Amino acid sequence: MDVRKKLQLQPRLRLLADLIPTGARLADVGTDHGYLPAWLLQEGRIPFAIASDIRPEPLAHARRTAAAYGVEHQMDLRLCAGLEGIAPHEVDAVVIAGMGGETMQTILEAAPWTQNGIRLYLQPMTKTEMLRSWLGDNGYCFTAERLAFDKGFLYPVFCVTGGEMERLTLESAYGGIALDGDPLYGRYLEQQMTKLRVRIEGLRRSGTDAALEEAAVWEQLCASLREKREELS
Repeated sequence: MDVRKKLQLQPRLRLLADLIPTGARLADVGTDHGYLPAWLLQEGRIPFAIASDIRPEPLAHARRTAAAYGVEHQMDLRLCAGLEGIAPHEVDAVVIAGMGGETMQTILEAAPWTQNGIRLYLQPMTKTEMLRSWLGDNGYCFTAERLAFDKGFLYPVFCVTGGEMERLTLESAYGGIALDGDPLYGRYLEQQMTKLRVRIEGLRRSGTDAALEEAAVWEQLCASLREKREELS
């Protein structure tokens, strides 16, 4: 085994890695191949990591990754759903990445202890607007948001901890809470507007009064995001 072999992360995971504070006691939920904790361990950024997954196959991949990069003695692999197999006192930072926003919500609902001083790094693949709103309504607050462009797609990352915040507007849920300084923000707003236009056209084709009323709401939101996009130019 060549422990000098260096792991390279794709941009989405590298953004997450850059956000994890040095010395964190990390849990990587849904670890898949275990690349993120392995990189952080190999770089000496963290002393220890718990890598969990709901399926045995990804954990087997993660075990091979840890061995290949010489960090097998610092990574604890756990077969469990979400955070069920992880105790609150074991970690102070949790990454949940590469899954849908609804699944992340379910994981956090089952682990209310994540509101107590735990730093969360969430990278939803779908339902980002729903997850933003749910977090704001359920005892979490945003400390930062970032964007990564990876393989032709934009991925948002939420940095969240326990706390209260104002109820999110539709504009905040869709346009982001703390993305104003991100260099990819303009592209993100364009992406969100494209999604809204598809929804609006579908509602218009329906032609019912209820559908047209809903379309008007999304049109107003789209106009707000367009105005925000123009302010960035």
